[in-house]
Parts: sequence; C-alpha cells; structure tokens
Amino acid sequence: MAAAAIVPSQEPAPLSEPQRLVDTFIAPSKTFTDLRRNASWWAPFLISLVVSVIFVSVVDQKVGFRKVVENQLRAQTKQAQRIENLPADQREKAMQQQVGFTKGFSYGFPVVLLIWNAIVAAVLFATLKFAASAAIKFKTVFALVIYAGLPGILKALLAVLSLVAGVSSDGFTFQNPVATNPGYFLDPASSPVLYSLLTSLDIFTIWTLVLGAIGIACVSEVKAGTAFAVVFGWFGVLVLIGVGIAAAFS
Repeated sequence: MAAAAIVPSQEPAPLSEPQRLVDTFIAPSKTFTDLRRNASWWAPFLISLVVSVIFVSVVDQKVGFRKVVENQLRAQTKQAQRIENLPADQREKAMQQQVGFTKGFSYGFPVVLLIWNAIVAAVLFATLKFAASAAIKFKTVFALVIYAGLPGILKALLAVLSLVAGVSSDGFTFQNPVATNPGYFLDPASSPVLYSLLTSLDIFTIWTLVLGAIGIACVSEVKAGTAFAVVFGWFGVLVLIGVGIAAAFS
C-alpha cells in the first residue's frame, strides 16, 4: 500500500504584532498578507498616537503655536490680509483664536487622523469593490491604511530631531516640518500653488502610497498594476484639490 502523501500547508505562519510592525518596513507583503488573517490595527495606531503627542509637545516648546500660526498665514495671503486689516484689539483676539484652535487640533490630531484613515479606507474599499470587483473586507482595508501610514512616524521623528538639534523655527509648519520634498525649499508666500504641488511630492508620502498599493495587491485579488492605479489615481485627485485650495486662499 502506497503511503499517503502529506501535503504541507501553503498558508504562511501567523505574525506577531511586533513582526507586522517591522515587516511593514522591510517585508511589507508579509504584513499585508497577514492582515487577511487578522485585521487588527491598534498597535500601529497607538505608536502613531504616542509619536504625535511627542512631536506636538516638542513643537510647543521649541517653536510655540503663535509662531506656527504666523508661519502658516504666510502661505494664506488672503487670510493674513483679512486679519491684518482688523483693528488692533480684534486682530489680537483673532490671532489668539487661531493659536488656540491650532494647538487643540494638533494635540487631537491622532483622532482626526483616525477619522481620515476611515474615509480613505471607505473610498478605496468602494473603488476596489465596485470598480475592480475585488473580494475584500472593509476592516482589512482600514487596517491596511493604518499600517501603510507608518512611514509618517519616521517623518515626525525626523522633525523632532531637527527641532531638538536647534533648526530655526522660521518657516516651520506642521504640513511641511522637514526637508523631505521640493516644496520645503520654497517660500510659500511667493507661489502658494507651486508650493502646494511640490510639497505633495514627499518621500514619505510616496512611500506610504507604495505600501498602500502593495497592501491592496496582497489582501485582494486585483493585479498590482490595478492597485497602483487606484492608489495613485486618488492621490492625484487629492493633489489637485490641495492646489485648488491653495489658489483660492492665496
């Protein structure tokens, strides 16, 4: 009697949370494939939350939110002109309101980011489900988006190191805190539209987009080319919206 052949399992071994975090940077396909087994996203979110609070605290100490608001207004000439035309007492009150809002928004940014990630996941899920007929679950796409955003943590840490090292606070903004894109080297007041366009060409943003596309190809049945087209197509739409807003407020 012939011995029955034993067929080894083709399923990869489950990953621990630390393994998934590390593999996001060095072997992303392993992390994203594992999301089909377990779509947990708390680990990367909690790390993002901690780094965000550290980043904002350092900005508060080294730059100050008054300076942050003044730097932001340089790229919003219409808004800056409106405040400048106010009487002195109203101008100061308007600035204090801007500072308070910016500070509160910055410390609460992890919650805002979580909501934004849910919106992004919903858009990607709908696109893949109805345009590409992908067999995919929303919770998996949501976890994918959270993990794909991990390079943003490195960018925040770079910004923290630069501020602690004594980089000038002149021109610092949360939108562009470190020299990882061509827009960083432009004066936003001179050409807000070009500044917005070039700022979007950020190393860490592109890294995140590539991870998102790889993740979609891993967790669904769509081809890699389709995954990249979906991710970068929607990114192009967001860039155009950002350029339009910059043009409207400059």
